[in-house]
Amino acid sequence: MPNPPKTRALIVTCMRDEGPFLLEWLAHHKAIGFTDFLIYSNDCEDGTDLMLDRLAELGEITHIPNPALGKKTVQWQALSDAATQPIMQEVDWIYGTDVDEFLNIKVGDGHLNDLFAASPDTTGFALAWRMFGNNGITAFQDQPVTEQFTRCAPTGMLWPWRAIQFKCLYRNDGSYEKLGVHMPKKPNAEKQPQTIWRDGSGNPFPGNSPKGSTLIPTFADQYELAQINHYALGSVENYLVKEMRGKPNHSTDAIDLAYWVDRNFNDVEDHSIQRTTNLSAPILSRYKSDKILSALHDKSIQWRQAQIRRLLTESDAFYLYARAIQAGSTMALSQARQHQLFHQLMKMRHNMSQAKLKA
Repeated sequence: MPNPPKTRALIVTCMRDEGPFLLEWLAHHKAIGFTDFLIYSNDCEDGTDLMLDRLAELGEITHIPNPALGKKTVQWQALSDAATQPIMQEVDWIYGTDVDEFLNIKVGDGHLNDLFAASPDTTGFALAWRMFGNNGITAFQDQPVTEQFTRCAPTGMLWPWRAIQFKCLYRNDGSYEKLGVHMPKKPNAEKQPQTIWRDGSGNPFPGNSPKGSTLIPTFADQYELAQINHYALGSVENYLVKEMRGKPNHSTDAIDLAYWVDRNFNDVEDHSIQRTTNLSAPILSRYKSDKILSALHDKSIQWRQAQIRRLLTESDAFYLYARAIQAGSTMALSQARQHQLFHQLMKMRHNMSQAKLKA
């Protein structure tokens, strides 16, 4: 009998100055079953764009330069362009994510096929972030992210509300016409009755649709089948470079001490992602054996180290560095307090929305 056709799964993402982390992130997601990568880059100073060019030459990814144009943020600009790319008609599954997010599949061998087999009728997975803190690490190091940062938030978080944000992995069956940062856009009304959305534990998604929300408001464990290991901070020194760069989707929003406190959870030791290291290590080794990629990776490390040295001589950056160290790990609140804060937030947002309508 002929072999069944291989499932094609696409990642769409944006990158800027992510050279130190690119190869590990790509090797991991290749190893767990993603076959296609549509990667946009903008305003790179550390050579990330050159690394992407080389990876494209090697047939590993598709790289599209994405300089800022007009009023759209670079991320929305990239997502709009991605919808027009021919590859969007060729793949079976689509997943939008960032380079500080590692999909961690916790069933079977940690492969996409294991996730699909665990919930075969699901057409869309709303996969929650699990915040990984800085693990008490101050200095930036050229070491695998998944090995350095092994402590994270507990299960059942409801506050801060960022802890229950998610990204979507969904079947490319025409149910949605556009990509989104957290969820697909422009649902096809005729196909919606056939869509089945579940969370990372296989639980039915509230309302069977992520439309209109980026939150999963529950205290349940959402990570039984899969979670997104969100390494939003890294070391304290690395965080200074992130603060300097800003957000790709909200480029004027501050990355400050509040951002740090909302994400620096180190309550639970979690090494579960390392079970796929035996799959990703040969791929990463192959990338690093390429002389061009290896040299570009080293240059990106040197660039980041130079930025850190410079930032530590500047007042605002130095005080952020010192205060992040002083703040330490963020305490997970009691569930009663989390519940109170979350519902106060929802009430506040509702009131603000009503006030805008009346204005």
